[in-house]
Amino acid sequence: MNIGEIAAVLRRRWYVMAPLTLCGVLAGAQLFQSVPVSYQSQSSVALLDSTAVAQLAPTFGNPIANAGGSLVVTADVLIRTLSGADAARDLHGLGVTDPYTVGFAANASGPMLTLTVTGTNRDKVLKETSQLTDFAGEQLNALQAAAKVQPAYFVQTAPVVLPQTPKPQLKTRYQQVLAVLIAGLVAGFTASFVLESLLAGRRRRREAAEAAAGTAVPKRRRTRHRELDATALLTGYLGLAFFIPSNLTLPGLGGVGTPANVFALLALFWYLATWLTGRIRPAPGTRLPRVVMWLLAVSVLASYLANASRGSSHKEVLGADRGLIGLLVWVSLVVLISAGIQDRARLDVLLRRAVVMGAVVAAIGYYDFFTATNIAEKISIPGLQSSVAQITTLDRGAFTRPRSTTAQPLEFGGMLALLLPFAIQQAFDPARAQLKRWRRWAPVALMGGALPLTVSRTSIIGALIVVLVMVPRWKPQRRWTTFGLLLGSVAVFKVMVPGLIGTITTLFASFVSNSDSSTQARTVKYSAIVPYLEEHPFFGRGLGTFTPDLYFFTDNQYMLTLAEMGLLGLVALLALFFTGIHQGGAIRRLAADESDRELGQAFFASALVALVSAATFDALSFPMFAGMFFLTIAAGGSYLGFIRRAAPPEPRNVESPCLPNAPLPVLQPTAARTGRTGRMQKTAR
Repeated sequence: MNIGEIAAVLRRRWYVMAPLTLCGVLAGAQLFQSVPVSYQSQSSVALLDSTAVAQLAPTFGNPIANAGGSLVVTADVLIRTLSGADAARDLHGLGVTDPYTVGFAANASGPMLTLTVTGTNRDKVLKETSQLTDFAGEQLNALQAAAKVQPAYFVQTAPVVLPQTPKPQLKTRYQQVLAVLIAGLVAGFTASFVLESLLAGRRRRREAAEAAAGTAVPKRRRTRHRELDATALLTGYLGLAFFIPSNLTLPGLGGVGTPANVFALLALFWYLATWLTGRIRPAPGTRLPRVVMWLLAVSVLASYLANASRGSSHKEVLGADRGLIGLLVWVSLVVLISAGIQDRARLDVLLRRAVVMGAVVAAIGYYDFFTATNIAEKISIPGLQSSVAQITTLDRGAFTRPRSTTAQPLEFGGMLALLLPFAIQQAFDPARAQLKRWRRWAPVALMGGALPLTVSRTSIIGALIVVLVMVPRWKPQRRWTTFGLLLGSVAVFKVMVPGLIGTITTLFASFVSNSDSSTQARTVKYSAIVPYLEEHPFFGRGLGTFTPDLYFFTDNQYMLTLAEMGLLGLVALLALFFTGIHQGGAIRRLAADESDRELGQAFFASALVALVSAATFDALSFPMFAGMFFLTIAAGGSYLGFIRRAAPPEPRNVESPCLPNAPLPVLQPTAARTGRTGRMQKTAR
């Protein structure tokens, strides 16, 4: 169904689309008028050491000169105290009834705090901010007095930024109005195509009845527009995902608001319209990825309700909303591929395009590595803003870790490791033997060579998994040739990039000896996640709520899933990984030729890479990696359906003389077979 046909349906059913859209507009206007404007005021205070300590040397008599990092722990204690229930009760008694937050000042290395009050009364918010600022100093003095610190050695609070004039917070208000408008548009769109489907079904039944009665049925005029299919839409998604830096997003949507994700949501509407009008039906044998996505959707919705019921902060509510948007994007990819692609040739085209675009992203990574820059810093698109504070190059040892158009070197390496098995399978595919050798092997060389450049254990482990899964299945001649090429590649890196192999070896050696700081930081967080899991063990705190600015980095997708979606979410995540592994094994087992068997092994290797990589970084928090993961899971289910339908029926044997799907013979009633029992006996005699 193309865009012109969708527009034609909306024009025909304007009497459905227009009222529901108008309802959304009126509801948005009412919401804009009824919801009061929120105002926010901030102040900042710094902790200053006592004058008794500062006067140890006459030259340093200014206490500000001694306000260093040693008071950061004191500031953290004060933040926790002000955020506690006792402090909230005392502030409420002083008249501070609006929500407030206390935290470290942004981009400050010393003990500086930012106090924020949000409310609907401008004058009251300003007054409450002043009271909160004074209360912070009183609370710090009370803590020191309780610890029996002499007054001469008290740490003091000094206002750095006085309570600011409250500013209206219109962003949240506009987001709510926009959500109502979108709900009205979606309702009108869906209802229009549901009605179109019902009327089309009635028309087909009437035409069938007229044809049976011999009445001439006028032929309907066909559209001249080119048919739009899921492969074309997904190609657009791949182009946006690969070539627009994943840190650039639409304002107000955070990390999930990338142009690629927005395009995927619009493509979901195309599928909905095409499915409702009967133009497309999910192919048999492709249900497994969608069933697993139902389990993931249930876990995400359960965690969303758990977040709404626990009195979460405003940032956590916004994070949970973004989590729902991310879920819709993943569902869109799985549905479009597993149910929207009806022709295997078009699925082959999609997978080849993904590999080619991934190779281009890998080539950009070479530029980043050898020029010690980050190309994402130089790309600016009007209307988009960066979802992170700043994009800077990351170094390890003497090397710059490339990121290309991804958000982080780990995402860059993980995404390439997901696509590398398919690049290898396509290079060996006999159907592409007529192409020049460099065209078949360039993606393999670009992706495989870029993995070590990330100077990351995740990338090296991903490459090793691909080798260990795919190479043992090959014939001896190809296998030994591959080992020779791998050894030659190591030698080339040794000569062209001196020190790279040694740095990677040191990374793994420090990991084995548990002397690596990044590894130790990860293992320390394993116990830190336990209290959050104990609070909400089954459904978690809400997908997208466990953000680093509120809690801490997890660097582990399994830990993050436990915190955000609980045990149910972890089961859904593991089901996704093992679904991909099962699909790869089933494709290889049912394949009729060697090319399809290698394709199944590629899906197996890719799913295993995702399973292991999820333990090394929070994989699904990165849009490009998450998109490629769900794309491969859905493509595996679609390929499995094609291969099952093309598989020949099992041969008959003595134990099973009938074909597996052969219909049973229809037996007539006993009396009707020969008329009467006596007649049957006479015939037998």
